[in-house]
Amino acid sequence: MVPRAPWVPVTLAEGLSIWLHPSGAAFLPDQATLLVADVHLGKAASFRRLGVPVPAGSTATTLDAVGDALASLGDTSVQHLVFLGDLLHAARGRSAELSLVVGRALTDWRSRCPGLHMHLVRGNHDRAAGDPPPEWGIELLNEPWVTGSWALCHEPQTVPGAYTLAGHWHPCISLRGGARERLRLPCFWMGDPARHAIGVLPAFGDFTGMHPIEQRAGDRVWAVAGEAVRELPPASR
Repeated sequence: MVPRAPWVPVTLAEGLSIWLHPSGAAFLPDQATLLVADVHLGKAASFRRLGVPVPAGSTATTLDAVGDALASLGDTSVQHLVFLGDLLHAARGRSAELSLVVGRALTDWRSRCPGLHMHLVRGNHDRAAGDPPPEWGIELLNEPWVTGSWALCHEPQTVPGAYTLAGHWHPCISLRGGARERLRLPCFWMGDPARHAIGVLPAFGDFTGMHPIEQRAGDRVWAVAGEAVRELPPASR
């Protein structure tokens, strides 16, 4: 299987092949598995219910982006969709409106990928919000979920004999330019398999914050800028 733009194929080590997408999604071609982390459905709704004037529509935008990532891989390429934790933001975000939007989105996903299996590796917000309703058809899992050479988690952690892929940290990188310019971009942060066998995906949700990372020697970092994913130079130290 050959990736199509804007997917960026990456080999971390022998047997560790992963594709990266500007949306923040990642694809494991050997597992036919699409990964997204920190979707945080209902976060904007939760803030609005607390009186914070944030715009509506973030849930629909996020779900459309998941559907676009699935479609970009073709009708039969993806067998599994794994949410790496924090699918739901909070219990107050589980409104009837949210359930309707998600239900419609799932129907659309399955129409394009009839054999798609969906899984949620529970994160800290999922534990607070409660499990999604059974009619969403999502298999619920505790971390780590080891599949092949990968350990799929929400919180970054070392798993013996596997390379961990996780979320939770919402990683970003700061880039500096001339005239004292500074830009913060979400990023994929992949540790050296021989030393720090943990990779962290950017938050996928449309209404999420970011946390700056400290790039270590041996780390590989891909910044997400618009519709492109670009690898940054290695750390000098």
